[in-house]
Amino acid sequence: MPETAFHQDSFAPGLRRGGRRGRVLVIHSSDEMYGSDRIVLEVVAELVASDGLDVTVWLPSDVAPGQLGPLLRDLGARVERHPLPILRRLKLTPGGFLRLGRDAAKTLARLRGKHFDLVYLATSACLPVAPLARMAGIRRVVGHLQEPWGRKDRVGLRPLARACTALVAVSRSVLGASGLAEDPRAVVVHNGVPHRSRDLPEAAPEHGRPHYVVASRWNPHKGHGTLLEAWDRAGCPGELVILGAAPAAGLGVDVPALVARHVSKPETVFVVGEVEDSTPYLQAADAVVLPTDTLEGFGLVTVEAFSEGRPVIASRSGGPEEVIADGETGWLFDCRDVDALASLFRSLDVPTLAAAGRRAEKVYQDEFTPERMRRRIGAVVDQELQRTRRGTAGLAVAS
Repeated sequence: MPETAFHQDSFAPGLRRGGRRGRVLVIHSSDEMYGSDRIVLEVVAELVASDGLDVTVWLPSDVAPGQLGPLLRDLGARVERHPLPILRRLKLTPGGFLRLGRDAAKTLARLRGKHFDLVYLATSACLPVAPLARMAGIRRVVGHLQEPWGRKDRVGLRPLARACTALVAVSRSVLGASGLAEDPRAVVVHNGVPHRSRDLPEAAPEHGRPHYVVASRWNPHKGHGTLLEAWDRAGCPGELVILGAAPAAGLGVDVPALVARHVSKPETVFVVGEVEDSTPYLQAADAVVLPTDTLEGFGLVTVEAFSEGRPVIASRSGGPEEVIADGETGWLFDCRDVDALASLFRSLDVPTLAAAGRRAEKVYQDEFTPERMRRRIGAVVDQELQRTRRGTAGLAVAS
């Protein structure tokens, strides 16, 4: 389980209404332990740490139970599984829209039967719940934008986002892609991750040819094909470890098949698959690669690598550009530019990667700890709850 530090001072004391604890509902779109899931874990940890809040998490029942639910319960949150109107690209069909409407109706009825003070929507895929929450009389809704939106996404998602009373974006890139950069309700809060190996002995990589690791879901846009073509074009210059798996819900790619298709020396590529903890693999590598082909909302593995003193080679895909100083804490190349990535692989050696890793670790300590992220998100929730409390007090005086 990731290390968690609670902050009792993140919320104003006594956030209560009518003598009861403030009630917060968190809605998330999956039950795994990838980037957005780990951020939800940190957000819920911050909310639970407040004496004045009672926290419930709703997870969708259209995905198999996974690792996230038990970890949320361990933090002290109440976790329930329900049919939820979660936007999934594979379900944007006539039949899928019918099911989405049915789940929306069930969610609205369920919300009306509760008395939540605030709803926290953990990803853009959860935004259909925002207008439902407002219809149910919930006055404060926070939307956490963790994914970049394309042009078609904006058409459907912006009206839903306008039902939120506050928005948190994980990067300036994500906020800009949403078309809501000028919205006064929106703030940018960069992700932060715990240094999970701080109490473990350092597993220094072996010197010689560089060892690289890539850790992400096996989605079509994550750039595995670009990576493997560049790896082969560079002469397979070391060892490449691939972590992850196809998503439980959504489009996936067959990474072993891509290795067979693109790599002339497959013995240099190790497809490990999904692991419970990527930390030992990050420690054993000289650098992490994030070869996203399109837009990357943030790229949580970037700061995970920084926390372990490892630099990152990433595409210029949005979020990573806000974290990586090119040539200092990592290296950037244009999306889908196989030749540029191959050139980087040919030019880098172990001492160069190690020096960049030391600089990256200093940046992590200064800017990307979970404590920093949690304080800022806690302040957003605190402000929204305070507004609800002031509004309720005003109604009481008027009556």
